[in-house]
Amino acid sequence: MQTRFVEANGFRFAVDEAGEGDHLALCLHGFPESRFSWRHQLPLLAQMGYRAWAPDLRGYGETEPKPKDVPSYLIDRLMEDVAALIDASGAKKVTLIGHDWGAGLAWTFAANAPRPLERLVIMNVPHPAVMSAQLQGGNWAQLKKSWYMFFFQIPGLPERMLTARDARGVRRAFYDMAIDKTHFTPDVLDRYAQDAQRPGAMTGMVNWYRAAFRLRGKLAGPWPKIEIPTLIVWGEEDAALGVELLDGTDKHVRDLTIRRLPGVSHWVQQEAPEKVNAILAEWLPTLR
Repeated sequence: MQTRFVEANGFRFAVDEAGEGDHLALCLHGFPESRFSWRHQLPLLAQMGYRAWAPDLRGYGETEPKPKDVPSYLIDRLMEDVAALIDASGAKKVTLIGHDWGAGLAWTFAANAPRPLERLVIMNVPHPAVMSAQLQGGNWAQLKKSWYMFFFQIPGLPERMLTARDARGVRRAFYDMAIDKTHFTPDVLDRYAQDAQRPGAMTGMVNWYRAAFRLRGKLAGPWPKIEIPTLIVWGEEDAALGVELLDGTDKHVRDLTIRRLPGVSHWVQQEAPEKVNAILAEWLPTLR
């Protein structure tokens, strides 16, 4: 596995890469993560014959520049980044894999298909149309769990709280939410704390939530049905997102597979990499 820098859509994306070939497995991380969150999956994907890329997404990690304005993080702009990364890869086929916010972006990209995809893998984030319907329909349990999304709308305060005391808030987000904490060792938490404290990073990271509240562009729908095979991997002990948010997903996906992992938290691919990798190895075609 190596790190390279890819010029795409006016950004210099830091990308962890493993494997080679013309079928790209593009892995999109969530909040408050980075490309580092796919460290357990990239070697597997390479072994299966994919060229696996895990970029630091806009506003995160070593990717530069980090826009300060909220409109730069609207979903349509983020989709442009994904399309530009695909183009820069030169790949002939693409499998898109996402977790958390990366999964929200992957859902939107797959539904609107600015570039063709072979398959879609989603981890612990509901389809945006299902999430919206649940919140608007008065799912009070989920509204309570989503309190932080409303808190993130306050200018400046979330950044200060999350980065205070050597990014203690970021460290606790991982460690406190995890059920099995063995994969969240001090060096892992240090990596995320370091990434979050890069100049401009925390504002960029939180701006994903601020932009989402605008519900502009493709995030507002309508939602074309996703025609490609889609896999959802879901840790059932997710403190931020209830498992009931899977209900109704089949209305938006023609070919849907769901694999639920009991006793696993929101950080599914990091907390249970052996189980997640086994699911990926079973569901994804092996290319060699």
